[in-house]
Amino acid sequence: MARTERSRKHWPAVALALMGLGLTVVAGTAARPGTAQEMPGDRPNILWLTCEDMGPHIGPYGDMYAVTPNLDRFSTRSLRYLNAWSNAPVCAPARTVLISGMYGPSTGSEHMRSQVRLPAGFKMYPQFLREAGYYCTNNSKEDYNLEKPGQVWDESSGKAHWKNRKPGQPFFAIFNSTITHESQMRKRPHRLVHDPAKARIPAYHPDTPESRHDWAQYYDNITTMDRQVGDRLKELEEAGLADNTIVFFYSDHGSGMPRNKRWPYNSGLQVPLIVHFPEKYRHLAPKEYRPGATTDRLVSFVDFAPTLLSLVGLRPAEYHQGHAFMGKHEAAPQRYAYGFRGRMDERVDLVRSVRDDRYVYIRNYMPHRIYGQYISYMFETPTTAVWKQLFDAGKLNEAQSHFWREKPVEELYDLRNDRDEVKNLAGSPAHREVLERLRKAQRDLAVRVRDLGFLPEGEMHRRAEGSTPYEMGHDGRKYAVEEVIRAAELASMPGKNDLGRVKELLNDPDSAVRYWAATGLLIRGAAGVAGARPELAKALTDRSPFVRAAAAEALAKHTTGEELERSLATLLELASPQKEGVFASIQALAALDELDKKASTCLPILKQLDPKDAAAPPRTGGYVPRLLEKSIADLEN
Repeated sequence: MARTERSRKHWPAVALALMGLGLTVVAGTAARPGTAQEMPGDRPNILWLTCEDMGPHIGPYGDMYAVTPNLDRFSTRSLRYLNAWSNAPVCAPARTVLISGMYGPSTGSEHMRSQVRLPAGFKMYPQFLREAGYYCTNNSKEDYNLEKPGQVWDESSGKAHWKNRKPGQPFFAIFNSTITHESQMRKRPHRLVHDPAKARIPAYHPDTPESRHDWAQYYDNITTMDRQVGDRLKELEEAGLADNTIVFFYSDHGSGMPRNKRWPYNSGLQVPLIVHFPEKYRHLAPKEYRPGATTDRLVSFVDFAPTLLSLVGLRPAEYHQGHAFMGKHEAAPQRYAYGFRGRMDERVDLVRSVRDDRYVYIRNYMPHRIYGQYISYMFETPTTAVWKQLFDAGKLNEAQSHFWREKPVEELYDLRNDRDEVKNLAGSPAHREVLERLRKAQRDLAVRVRDLGFLPEGEMHRRAEGSTPYEMGHDGRKYAVEEVIRAAELASMPGKNDLGRVKELLNDPDSAVRYWAATGLLIRGAAGVAGARPELAKALTDRSPFVRAAAAEALAKHTTGEELERSLATLLELASPQKEGVFASIQALAALDELDKKASTCLPILKQLDPKDAAAPPRTGGYVPRLLEKSIADLEN
């Protein structure tokens, strides 16, 4: 029996309950041609129906807990992508990749709520479409980590609509639903419609009333979003435009639940992607297109901008790093899709991932930082808070405890046999070839796109002064990317008899290499500090504040007395954002937070610290206050 037929028996009780809450379920209707709206000629309209913080937890992907009748029907006449990835597991970096057609680590925009400039002449995809005569609207979220290079949209607001275009003008329009966002999943009070007892709890989450409520509320919100999608499709049909419009449905990244959102696992990056081509524009569809069909082709957000250009007959820009997967300039299918994690709000991290048609590989360059670093916004979710409480009480099994421990350097998961990605195969001899192949693919991309994530964020901005991060990253005199990546690889993967090599890097002329050397000694813990104490002590006076911060944290963790006091003094000096900037302050305050009671003597100074920095880059102003508040609270308790 087809999934849609099963769902019609499965969802009536839930649907009726949702109707009781004032929600509707839209019945399918035929297109109504010949209305007052003028047809766009031989160029298609393009409509994107998007939502937030939602994995493929909908009926078209076989999820029997989901109640999504409108998407069920939409999928029967569309193509479903089974392996679609957001390149980032959180909203702003993900949207930045979409709007630019470039990887966040290449433009310097990988960090949550950062903001950098593009080189002169680089455009966001709506600008290409507008130049081609399209009316482009966004209703309504932007949230880019890139400054807009001039006017991007004809209109971007809660009132933006394709109806406002000129007669006969083709349109590109986005309508975004926010009801599935993380913040809505935990909004209380909420009367559950989905039965929490029937929710599937992944292996990494504890099975608690809080987890079940969060998952059930998430699915309630998905049903509301489905109704909104149905309303938009009905509106398009009633305007007589359905036969002239290519429609995409997708989400910005995986679910808002912890260890999905913010993590570049498949669970954080896989999104639903359903695309419908009306008969008139079937020639622009990929060869695998059939109504109701599926494709296992790997696609990701970096491919969307070149795909849009291809659909309207334009060649992708030379600087686009993705590949069109439909349209006039469709490229060959790609073997890999890539993910990245940088700073998440107030916590610094560096993770890269890559997947093929079966496996996902994770490379943790900061394995000394636990997965569940304290991010105040993430801890507002009840599941997160109770999960951490149970870990602290020693009441979790191995899979559930993993999130609260330091990370392995490498992770490898078989997505066919390990849906929840909890069985790490990185050490499996039988999977050695897969590991090495995906490791190489990840590194090759980092070199090819000149991955700027290997520079401390503040260092990236300093080197890019008078230019842009992208241009700086492509200047070998300013960024020796392969040398820096080699240092990061050595630092983050401790091996036998490599301490001498790490110490040597502390004398390198490149401050980024020295940063990774100090970080590598921190990663090696007591043994690393014991074997390099004089070198680390010297690094406390390094020209780079990021080298000083890493060296100070390493020493403070594994020393006492005068050396401890000197290290704490270094971190306190850097903690003031007025001294070395907001990014050095973030690193220093995070280090003090890691030291727990060893930093107790710092409490009086931290209480007097001014967290405000008038020179802080846009969108980063709240992070130092959050870290400071957390450190003070911990030291007082």
